Amino acid sequence: MASMVSFVEPRVAEVVAEDERPVGPGEVRLRTLFTGISAGTELTAYRGTNPYLNRYWDSGARLFRPGDTSLTFPVNGWGYEEVGVVVETGPDTDGVAVGDISWGTWGHRTHTVQPVEKVLRKLLPPGADPRLGIFSQIGAIGLNLVLDADIHVGETVVIFGAGVPGQIAAQLARLNGGRVIIVDKIADRRARALDLGADLALDPDEGPIAERVRELTDGRGADVCLEVTGHYPALHEAIRTVAYNARVCVAGFMQGEGAGLRLGEEFHHNRVSLICSQISGVSPALQGRWDFERLSRTAIELGVAGRLKLTELITHTWPFDKAAEAFRLLDEHPEQALQVVLEVDDDAKEQV
Repeated sequence: MASMVSFVEPRVAEVVAEDERPVGPGEVRLRTLFTGISAGTELTAYRGTNPYLNRYWDSGARLFRPGDTSLTFPVNGWGYEEVGVVVETGPDTDGVAVGDISWGTWGHRTHTVQPVEKVLRKLLPPGADPRLGIFSQIGAIGLNLVLDADIHVGETVVIFGAGVPGQIAAQLARLNGGRVIIVDKIADRRARALDLGADLALDPDEGPIAERVRELTDGRGADVCLEVTGHYPALHEAIRTVAYNARVCVAGFMQGEGAGLRLGEEFHHNRVSLICSQISGVSPALQGRWDFERLSRTAIELGVAGRLKLTELITHTWPFDKAAEAFRLLDEHPEQALQVVLEVDDDAKEQV
């Protein structure tokens, strides 16, 4: 019997049993090695604030509609940071062998059955740290954000939020030749960003960021700001921080109404462009060349090559059956953790 994490009600996570189906032709079974928790999107479901729990998403019209909802509790198997080892192959699965390690998205569960063609495209090279696999989607989100930002050599990039996607975006912005300033209230996150190559780290509690960045840029302001906190006051400060005719790229998953956002001020007077960076698509200028698979594959390849420091973002690795405590930590004490990982223990691995 396999297991999965279920949000049985808001702020209550449990590990529950899940039936496993047989492996069919062209399919393989993986047992999960590690599954990472996204402290942004996942917590919106855990807390019950995700719009899918309060509105119906009309995918044809691409509109949220009142009335029905797209998601209800219990929310089972949420998650998108998984890596596992092949333990069983069905007929017609040439190219994949038992023992191969593959990354992907199958939620917080101990086992999954996947199409062989999907597994083949997502194999980690022999010898690579399997934990790198949990960063495929969050790495893609960071990369997509940097591509949306269109960062040029020599530009000043201010990143609001030094959580996992902000840390990844900061590293990628430096690879693009940007001068990176990270902004976060949590001292440990600022220190980690500096250790991983950020040029400067600022505490927003020590004064407005916009004025300090102008002091550092001959009064001009940032060339681009990246908003990854998901908080409206931070978005407002990002708008204040960019230069005239500059842009703010927003990847933070904002919840509820926009308290603290005053669009009649700097946004209006400085002709600031607001760009949504969301992983379901890429910049129009990149369509036809970039898609989600290329984004995630590129993030993994950069991690394997050591050009992106990813495992350095892991602060906690807990047994899978401690999922409830892990979610509670991220919800109640975010200052104590960055990337939290659930590891499937040996007993669970043998329950196939």
